[in-house]
Amino acid sequence: MNLEEETRGMDSVAKALEEVLASALPQGCITVGVYEAAKSLNVDPDNVVLCILATDDEDVKDVALQIHFTLIQAFCCENDINILRVNNTRRLAEILGGGAAGKQSGGEPMDLHCVLVTNPHSTLWKDPALSKVNRFCRESRCMDQWVPIINLPER
Repeated sequence: MNLEEETRGMDSVAKALEEVLASALPQGCITVGVYEAAKSLNVDPDNVVLCILATDDEDVKDVALQIHFTLIQAFCCENDINILRVNNTRRLAEILGGGAAGKQSGGEPMDLHCVLVTNPHSTLWKDPALSKVNRFCRESRCMDQWVPIINLPER
């Protein structure tokens, strides 16, 4: 696979991730925030279908955040939960309805460092976009990349 094909593949996974988030949000299947995600993982890990860890350039130096990420990653690996890292929290905020500034409706900044997608109890969620993201995660693990990183392109 050449670089152009690989870039196209990453772009299609990023688009699929956007579709997953856009369809999960109105169903109430999104948990946002490191602490909220940890609570949700503790209560019902079998209901989590995807864990997204998001960082921007300045987050790399945040040791506490990196420790949280390490613990969340270990828990997700132990419980067979697919994990993705994205490197554009501003775009993630836009997708999740927090606007470009990443603010919640009350004016508080959204903690977008960890986002969980859960499976609604009422239906068995068979989303083609989710299948594509999960397949990408599985293929990445086969190449010993346990937490693949994708770029969410600006719109």
